[in-house]
Amino acid sequence: MLASKLETLFDERELQGQDPEDRYITSGISWRYYETLLNRLGDNTGVRVNYCDGVLEIVSPSRRHESGKTRIGTLLEIFFLETEIDYFPMGSATLRSQTDLSGSEPDESYCIGEEKALPDIALEVVTTSGGLNKLTAYSRLGISEVWFWQDDQILLYHLRERVPSQFEQTHGYQLAGRSKLLPSLDIGLLAECIRQPSPLAAAKQFRNRLRNR
Repeated sequence: MLASKLETLFDERELQGQDPEDRYITSGISWRYYETLLNRLGDNTGVRVNYCDGVLEIVSPSRRHESGKTRIGTLLEIFFLETEIDYFPMGSATLRSQTDLSGSEPDESYCIGEEKALPDIALEVVTTSGGLNKLTAYSRLGISEVWFWQDDQILLYHLRERVPSQFEQTHGYQLAGRSKLLPSLDIGLLAECIRQPSPLAAAKQFRNRLRNR
């Protein structure tokens, strides 16, 4: 049944003429089946697979989604180069923990300062509603910061070491206006440049503003 649905997702992605973003969610999936599915799909399917407490989500990203995550990644790499901050990109590598029954594939992810088993920052581009609550999985994995690009703005969540009751709904994450890992990064400027229609103009504007600070 699930294999048939995957084939349908791929077929629809090829046939639909506009810019589809297909999402399939099912429950009652074992960790063993999730890992088997990851092995079957491999690295070149173009889909994102997420898992939490037996709920499996498979997303076939749209062109707009992929363009957004690539453009953000380009600007962040300009920031790292201009500020000489050591970074290690992990892309959409599968992050998972059998103990916590959680697995996620971010749109982009980075280790800051040194390479680690898990990234410090996970980036998610949100173009459609619904789907798994990504903060649940990322909290269990211990990802320090999760950034969402949604409705033309950046929502930046920082994982607190202690979790007061007001952060229980966000699974220990606190919405923040600035990154604790990259405190010199102007989030407003980054968002402004992401909204720039031309990727080249955005990159040049961002670089020039960084150099003229």
